[in-house]
Amino acid sequence: MHSGASRPLEDRRKSLCVLGSTGSIGVSTLEIAKAHPDRFRVSSLTCGRNLKLMIDQIRLFGPDRVSVFDPEDARHLRTCFGPKGPEIFSGIEGFIACATHGPVDLVVSAIVGAAGLVPTMAAIEVGKDIALANKETLVCGGPLVLAATARKGVSLFPVDSEHSAIFQALVGHRKADVRRLILTASGGPFRDRPPETFGSVTVAEALAHPNWQMGKKITIDSATMMNKGLEVIEAHWLFDLPMDRIDVMIHPESIVHSMVEYADGSVIAQMGLPDMKTPIAYALSYPERLPLNLPSLDLTKIGRLNFRNVDANKFACLGLAYRAMKTGGTAPAVLNAANEVAVGAFLEEKIGFGDIPLVIDQVLQKHRGGPLNHLDEVLKADLWGRREALNAIDRLQASELIC
Repeated sequence: MHSGASRPLEDRRKSLCVLGSTGSIGVSTLEIAKAHPDRFRVSSLTCGRNLKLMIDQIRLFGPDRVSVFDPEDARHLRTCFGPKGPEIFSGIEGFIACATHGPVDLVVSAIVGAAGLVPTMAAIEVGKDIALANKETLVCGGPLVLAATARKGVSLFPVDSEHSAIFQALVGHRKADVRRLILTASGGPFRDRPPETFGSVTVAEALAHPNWQMGKKITIDSATMMNKGLEVIEAHWLFDLPMDRIDVMIHPESIVHSMVEYADGSVIAQMGLPDMKTPIAYALSYPERLPLNLPSLDLTKIGRLNFRNVDANKFACLGLAYRAMKTGGTAPAVLNAANEVAVGAFLEEKIGFGDIPLVIDQVLQKHRGGPLNHLDEVLKADLWGRREALNAIDRLQASELIC
């Protein structure tokens, strides 16, 4: 970890930047920081448009720098806090300014979607360690991110519960002995719903996750199981294993967060209650473990742990992710962009739930691929994927009008 030499000698707390501080991961991160003021200082915060919560966070944590998406919101914050308040920025440049702020030791990358890639890469380039909750960073720019972390000597700590579980199950073991990784999935709200009824799924039904409290976008991704497809791609880059050695299994109870199978047949699982504070805290404090005010896992009360294979026909998005990764290059960035647009259209009730994989499939079919050597290529692929997804949605809407 970084020495923190730019801070006063008496302050040896780990200095945090939280990208996406008003989202569910960001809020949980700050709750942990608040509970352990002797361990953490919050140096910078960023958010999208939730000004009310951001104002509360500024007052509570006193960061040096903050950034919001809209310049008008930034002007409002300057009016609220005046010259004695934090430095206030806006837009992607502001997110970069917060992520690269000198005193910061660890950047918690929790911005939803591809928007998190650029500030996370900027933080890596100046040597900041990363607690990665933004799976799209590795989905879209995996080889670039890993090359940069190696070049800069940066540590990358996974925050997703599945990747944190694998990270923990690998400690003390040789990579050469790993046979496969097994990511578990809750199956979302539709794990037991017949696929022929997907055409009538409402937004409210899709947002009713049975186990986890998450933001809207990732909750829809859980319902389609695209989140698991993105996690498979992320696991490929994080743990340097080919896609055919990364499996997915539905586990409705969400107690076993993922598993590692070794060459001798041993399977090591990480278990815990479905609460994101546990993997967040491990990323913040690694290799130590922070005491958290969470109940103990009582397996006698749970009684049974169930597992089953994923129905590939029912959850087509998972197969689309494997396909994009097999194509490689810019295809995963296009997959992610098309998914973000399709999910947004579903949330706005412009398309049906079952249309989400159809839109993504159409975009991937049109994509001709391309190398991934520079960040600009990721950004171009992202823009192309979004544009093509909008075109696919227009075609769907037009066909419905004709019918």
